[in-house]
Amino acid sequence: MQLVSIRVGSNDVGRSRAFYDATFGALGLAPSAAPAESPVALYAIPGGPRFIVGPARDGHPATHANGGTILFAADSDEQVSAWHAAGLAHGGTCEGQPEPKPQARGAFGAYLRDPDGNKLGVFHGLRMG
Repeated sequence: MQLVSIRVGSNDVGRSRAFYDATFGALGLAPSAAPAESPVALYAIPGGPRFIVGPARDGHPATHANGGTILFAADSDEQVSAWHAAGLAHGGTCEGQPEPKPQARGAFGAYLRDPDGNKLGVFHGLRMG
């Protein structure tokens, strides 16, 4: 089995595109591959699934997952800090400063909520399992 995409909801795709272009840019990813007039922002994660940001398909306002967190890997502690700073500068809110995290066996990480409240984390040196 292969995970092919992760989609989070947004009530303002332009605002979300600015947030994700900046935060993913801090991790070395290219800006959204979707044209500016597209109803979604689309990101190609090397070796991983597509990451999509867009409105809820049912036409109701998008809401974030309660208890859901999406984690990404960084190449360095500095990249984690740059990701966190880019997110705060583009409408995100802090859910955990960049620092070694005891719950992650000391791996260096940070957490943000995107402008729509979706919880994200980035870690350097995190080993799952």
